[in-house]
Amino acid sequence: MATDQLSRTFAALSDPTRRAILEMLSQGEATVNDIAAPFEMSLPAVSKHLQVLERAALISRGRDAQWRPARLNAVTLAPAADWIDGYRRFWDRSFDALDDQLTLRRERHDQ
Repeated sequence: MATDQLSRTFAALSDPTRRAILEMLSQGEATVNDIAAPFEMSLPAVSKHLQVLERAALISRGRDAQWRPARLNAVTLAPAADWIDGYRRFWDRSFDALDDQLTLRRERHDQ
């Protein structure tokens, strides 16, 4: 079954370890050993997380001799941020409407 990019992005972001890896990569590229250092997990487990992130196009992995540094593809997060932003605007409008109602009630009460 084909999965759209937004679904792959959110699936990859659903895991706290993968979110921590993305945070780490926001500081610059890193190798699997660099990425694994702060986690209590095996290198193969870290590699599996990297594969999920790579399939979601959130990271890319280069080749530098025997090193395969990973780097963040932040542009891939833009559609997810845009999708979430639509709901932020919804909540902003909802809170503004609530504020208007409370202000109106307060004004009526003060009269």
